[in-house]
Amino acid sequence: MDNTFDIETIEIKTLPKANIQLETNSNGRTKHRPKPTVKVAFFADILIKDFDGAIKTMYQLINRIPAHGFEYTFFTGTSPKHRFKHRVVKAPAVRIPFNISYKMAFPRLRKIKLLLSLSHFNPDVVHITTPSALGFFGLNYAKKNNKPVLSVYHTHFISYMRYYFKYAPFLIKPVEWLIKKMYKSFYNRCDMVYVPTLKIMEELQSYGVSANVMKLWQRGIDSHLFNPSKKDAAFIRKLTGNDKPCILFVSRLVWEKNVETLFGIYDEIEARGIDVNFVIAGNGVAEDIARQRMKNAVFLGFLNHHDLAKVYASCDVFVFTSVSETYGNVVVEAMSSGCVPVIANGGGSQALVKHGVTGFLCEPDNPAAYIDKITTLLNNHKLRENMQAEGYKYALPLCWDELSGEYFKDIESLANKKENERF
Repeated sequence: MDNTFDIETIEIKTLPKANIQLETNSNGRTKHRPKPTVKVAFFADILIKDFDGAIKTMYQLINRIPAHGFEYTFFTGTSPKHRFKHRVVKAPAVRIPFNISYKMAFPRLRKIKLLLSLSHFNPDVVHITTPSALGFFGLNYAKKNNKPVLSVYHTHFISYMRYYFKYAPFLIKPVEWLIKKMYKSFYNRCDMVYVPTLKIMEELQSYGVSANVMKLWQRGIDSHLFNPSKKDAAFIRKLTGNDKPCILFVSRLVWEKNVETLFGIYDEIEARGIDVNFVIAGNGVAEDIARQRMKNAVFLGFLNHHDLAKVYASCDVFVFTSVSETYGNVVVEAMSSGCVPVIANGGGSQALVKHGVTGFLCEPDNPAAYIDKITTLLNNHKLRENMQAEGYKYALPLCWDELSGEYFKDIESLANKKENERF
């Protein structure tokens, strides 16, 4: 029996309730006193590890939750499939019609049980990943119970509409208007909203989201994993069967990644007889059509992190056509690996590439523009080397340990601020 519509609570490990901090009394003597555990209710529709870029970012934080001083309970529509050491409370979830690979939680179908779980846990801070039905449920609970809210802007929903409603284009503008209104309503009620780039921050402000709640918080990179030293000529030769230059695309194969333009780039390469390997890493609902449209491309499917790192470092140019990114983790991974990006001048990813220095930005829907930059890089070895060096230099400071440390400090600060307001 499918347990999607059951509330399940999983608790494998209980975190310590308190740790110790120092305090100086009126006599000037130092004494020990327990430091209260900060309890966080974390709302995320999906908790399947490596499902997409947003969830990979979430797990960079989840995997770094300190063993002492913090206790998390996760509220989700889709539970983790791996061993998970934190408590999970599951809400009903159904597939999204426009993208069947996703499930969205519908908390109102189990409202009483969810509220009882929240009441029992009594969080100090609420972390909400996205303004979904589950997100609004968590936000409404927080506001009603005077709990501070931190949210991370993970998904640029508004840019998906051109793909979801391409067969009903008259709906695009009205739905975009509703999303802008939803952004304003949701994020302005949060105490802190992490935004990955200044470009996205400016865009949210244009929708009416207050600058006072937003904080620039970039995404990190594991530079020990993604770096040029992972280049492996024998590995990439085994995948492609030859030693030709490799053009790489890494992403979920879904329509909102602008794969139609990717098809156009492939067609242009074939038509011009450019002798390269066109390498695709990733899977998704558009994969079957992509395989039909790009018959000579090398499809690798989903790769584990270690194989993906070798592919990045062993390819020459990274092409990325998406304009729907909030950030674009794959672009930074490519730069950190020495694979020069040629990407769309749109969405959050454009802020990651300094045109002509760390890579190239192209007119998003113009395949010929991408081809021009790809051939420039393939024909100018010195330029490619310079861009590899500059890209690596850009990516190196983006450390997850520092970013996660900043996050936990902000969580603690929000909890302390709310506690101080009570007295």
